Amino acid sequence: MRLEILPVLGIGDVSEGDDLAALIGNAAPWLRDGDVLVVTSKIISKAEGRLVDVPADGPERLAARDEVLAGETVRVVASRGATRIVQTHHGFVMAAAGIDASNVAKTQLVLLPRDPDASARTLRTELRDRYDVEVAVIVSDTMGRPWRNGLTDVALGVAGMSALRDHRGEVDPYGNELSLTQMAVVDELAGAAELVKGKCDQVPVAVVRGYLPAADGDDGPGAATLVRDASLDLFSLGTAEATAAGMRAAAVLPDRPTVPADPEQAADPAAVRRAIAAVAEVVAPGTTFTLVDDEVRATLAATMPQWPTGATRLVLASPADPTSPAALVRFGADVQRLRTALAAESVASVPLPPPADGTAVAALAV
Repeated sequence: MRLEILPVLGIGDVSEGDDLAALIGNAAPWLRDGDVLVVTSKIISKAEGRLVDVPADGPERLAARDEVLAGETVRVVASRGATRIVQTHHGFVMAAAGIDASNVAKTQLVLLPRDPDASARTLRTELRDRYDVEVAVIVSDTMGRPWRNGLTDVALGVAGMSALRDHRGEVDPYGNELSLTQMAVVDELAGAAELVKGKCDQVPVAVVRGYLPAADGDDGPGAATLVRDASLDLFSLGTAEATAAGMRAAAVLPDRPTVPADPEQAADPAAVRRAIAAVAEVVAPGTTFTLVDDEVRATLAATMPQWPTGATRLVLASPADPTSPAALVRFGADVQRLRTALAAESVASVPLPPPADGTAVAALAV
């Protein structure tokens, strides 16, 4: 395979209502069947009127941008300072929902096309009808990548070719059957086309020639097939957001209404110690923990009132006698982290009334 990447020059600035098919067809009369036309999403957005007016500068501009961003956001994935990584209504996860302020008037912002796949299909149909040329169309935009510096163009929409090249079921030269490999070829073609478009050269369209022997007869399923299903997303939140979500979930761990009466269901001391170790060594390094077992049970009544103000007491209750503690854990002031670790060891918690000195107490039982 030999590929050529050709810039489409002379398109110029695009405004709302402009005929993109005519602009591209006139600028590239040399288009051939099988060419892959890569079109920057911004000119599609401009032609489709996906522009919003905002103040030119100052806090009013920031407030207006935040309002626009909220309208384009389905959920916030991560935020750090002024940066917001969000999921758009298309399903894309990207910075600021793809809202762009470059190559546009200072009093406007450009939003992503409402339906990039539909935009690609429309442009492809118009080029075929007017110029009798069968091309594939990719609508591209710039994105960052998790864990990698730098940006690259990817496909937001596509018509006339498959978004993925599926190698599953093929056999490599060593006789191994491929079971997972699916190549996002439209992203690769979008990135290749960006090499001749640039960001400041006003070349919003390029052609990749030689990849397709001929464009597909139908439009295909589009780039929507590239959006990973939420059930398969292992990184659906940023680290801070995932931590906060975990703590919220832990705060409502189900509590048992009563301590089990079966002595065989008592909390396993080994499981409790593992939970304490997990929290002490991983979650809260430097925190002091003390596990008081049956050997010093007789002294608990005398020592408990002397605990420091703000300390939290977790009592492992004996199922046969809930008033008789089997063990006592001292955990500083952060009881929720320990409760989460105990839940992972199948040790649930039952809140008890606080003692007279005001420190928190919870009974724990399997």
